[in-house]
Amino acid sequence: MAVSSAKRRHKVRRRADMSLLGGIRPPIAVLSALLLALAGLTALGFGKPANEPLPTAVRTSQQHFAEDGAIALRASLDESITDLNRTASLFNAGDPVSADTVLDKLGNVYQKWRGSAIVEIKSGKLLAARGENVPLLAVDREKLSDEDGLAPRMVRLKNGETRLLTFALLSWEGKPQQLLITSNSLKVPGVSLGKFRVIAVVDSGGTILSSDGLRAAEDIPSKTVEDEVKETKKQLRTFAKLAAEKSAANPITTKEPGSGGFFGVSGTMTGPRISQERPVVGYATLAAPEAGESTSATGLGLSVVTLVTVPENTSRVTDPLFGLVAAAALLVIGALAVAMLLGTVQRPLIRLFLESRRLSRGDLTRPVTVPRFGETRRIGEALERLRLQLLGGTPAETSADGTGADGAKRRRGRRVGTRALLAGCGILLLIWSAPMMLLLNRAGDTIVVPQQLVNDQRDRTDTLTDRVRRALNEGHADLLSVATLIGDQTSPADTATVLERTMTEHPRYRSLYVLSADGSIVAKAGETPQHPGGKREGNAPIAVLGTDSKEPQVAGYAGLPGRDGAFVVGEFRVDFLNSLLKRPGLGQVRIVDAERRTVGSNTGYRAFQKLPSSRLDSLVEATGQKVGLSPRPSGVLFRDGDGIQIAAAAPFVGGGAAKSLGWTVVSWQPASALAIPEYSAQNRTVLAGLLGVTAAAACLGWLHIVVVRPLRELARQAETLADGDRRTVLYPRHHDEVGAIARSLELLRQQLQEQRRREGAPPALAERI
Repeated sequence: MAVSSAKRRHKVRRRADMSLLGGIRPPIAVLSALLLALAGLTALGFGKPANEPLPTAVRTSQQHFAEDGAIALRASLDESITDLNRTASLFNAGDPVSADTVLDKLGNVYQKWRGSAIVEIKSGKLLAARGENVPLLAVDREKLSDEDGLAPRMVRLKNGETRLLTFALLSWEGKPQQLLITSNSLKVPGVSLGKFRVIAVVDSGGTILSSDGLRAAEDIPSKTVEDEVKETKKQLRTFAKLAAEKSAANPITTKEPGSGGFFGVSGTMTGPRISQERPVVGYATLAAPEAGESTSATGLGLSVVTLVTVPENTSRVTDPLFGLVAAAALLVIGALAVAMLLGTVQRPLIRLFLESRRLSRGDLTRPVTVPRFGETRRIGEALERLRLQLLGGTPAETSADGTGADGAKRRRGRRVGTRALLAGCGILLLIWSAPMMLLLNRAGDTIVVPQQLVNDQRDRTDTLTDRVRRALNEGHADLLSVATLIGDQTSPADTATVLERTMTEHPRYRSLYVLSADGSIVAKAGETPQHPGGKREGNAPIAVLGTDSKEPQVAGYAGLPGRDGAFVVGEFRVDFLNSLLKRPGLGQVRIVDAERRTVGSNTGYRAFQKLPSSRLDSLVEATGQKVGLSPRPSGVLFRDGDGIQIAAAAPFVGGGAAKSLGWTVVSWQPASALAIPEYSAQNRTVLAGLLGVTAAAACLGWLHIVVVRPLRELARQAETLADGDRRTVLYPRHHDEVGAIARSLELLRQQLQEQRRREGAPPALAERI
């Protein structure tokens, strides 16, 4: 029995002599390193003036503007190619018609091409032509049978302009094959440029194929303005070359991981000043709507470049000394907190570890040095009592009754636990972090929001409005095309085939069907029609089917020739309309009807709900008022109790079937969401405060879990042992200072047991001990 006890004591001593792993030192060391790193980041992040001449928000807005133009151009080109091929396939499925009939019907349904022609492929004979002359000499008829023989191509005209030629085959049994050719310019459709913005379409070599926004010669009022226009043209050519070089990169390498958004290559550039203004350029390649895919338009290698001159802001936003003062304050407070942990937690615990090891090795000559506070004081008192008991005292004789002046001090020391000391350190660190998060570097309500951001919000909203209107007009044009090509003798089966083909080529519809005069459905494709009672809603070509459904139902109508009262009806998918609104940098976007009820949105919404604020309602109402011949888009900067907010509204204007809807697109976003210097400084300040709170919570929490909780339990066990409990074995939880003290207490317990046996305790009592 004695040999076994000796082995156990030797094993415990050997483990106690091992190097301590974990324990109290790592949390305090990590806290010191984190506070030092945070002080350095604070000094570097705020140590330089944050007076950006061109805020990041302005540059990012130009990038988004170029992306909008690239999306609009890509969608327009792909839609034109799809419409031409689908129209040709519908003609091919019917009886042969003359070339003039084909071009007449094509022109009646679609007004998107500058010129069109039909050529007999074998002989090269021109059968019919409409609009401007199509450059037929640029078409090699012998290569049409090649793999890419019918692919769209760009042709340079003699006057320097560029045309995009698209092709489709007309084939009827027993007749020579014909080539349908259309030509169109490469001008970006439906982009609102404002007053001073220039936009250009650039090929892969950096050549400007078309441009818009430059002042004409008759609009230049003075020599100074003429020089500015010349300089703008020069810079536009230079930036076109640079944009073409940058556009050749892989889109994945040009974006931050997880950024999403635009799937092509896009970015911004800045140039030298022009009359105290800085030109800012945005560029974007034509990219497919889905990642990793390609379309006919994306294969052309085109890019969109925008240029706008912006006044620079040289006012100082933050004091460069702020970062140094904040960093110095953190160093002082952090030093106090770390010193508090070292003086009141770490050193007493290490002293207890040394004292307990001294006692376990048999050195009982000196009294135990008892710490002043908390659990370490309780353990120190218990060690002193155990030392006296090993010298011959009894638990009753060494009991600490807490009487007298010393007892009052003891009780006060016991009340201040280690958890209270950790809380004090946390409060000390919070003195620095809380003002950083809540008080310092606040942007306030008087910050300067660049006017260019308000203009961009208005122009981009107007561009988005035109995009939605064009999408609805294109959908209605498809319905007219289907209705024109479905004759009065077409069977329901053939009609269903045409509808299915249209559904496949155009995913904008949820349902396509033919509605007879009596309200019955003759043929359909897609989902179940939602038409109420089989009756048409009013006489408008596009209408909303009631306002009591869970989601808005929008339908387009096209009358069937030769079938009085029958219509081809296409119900648009609401998700299709909502997807058009998903553009970064615009905040929340909604489509509202004439009564300002929500029809579509880029975020969650309830059908036909009102706008969230009365000021947006007033903005939409004011924008709907005619200025001249038609309403105009408007943008405004709100400053009130709800914070600073940029908002814009743009009503449906222009021709087409969608104009009768009377819809308006409205967008808004808080200015705090933009990369404006004042808000950037505020965000960095809040981030510094959050990092301080996080570092304190992580390290102090670590210290509480690893040290304080085991220490509290060990203090209870040490007092129980000092009170005479010799049966409870003390097991160390971790191989650290607290664990080492627990091992020493276990050795002392075993020594007290052996001492009692040597003193001749009765066998039964010894067994209980």
